[in-house]
Amino acid sequence: MTRTATVRTEVADPELVAACVRPDNTDEMQTGVEDGAVVTRIERDDTGGLQSTLDDYVVNLTVASEVAQHAHRHTTHQS
Repeated sequence: MTRTATVRTEVADPELVAACVRPDNTDEMQTGVEDGAVVTRIERDDTGGLQSTLDDYVVNLTVASEVAQHAHRHTTHQS
């Protein structure tokens, strides 16, 4: 039996954030942009593996989102 999770995250620049987290995806993960949000689907064979993957993904997503926000502020506030 396969365990699955879908994480949908609304961020200011979903294309950039999705591009940032996508390289860390495993074969069981797919990340894209749907309706202006980053959407990642994860499939694992066991619940513990799914939880570990979700934990890692959320950390990566948080960092990518924060970096994108800082980059956006930096590029929009330059003279």
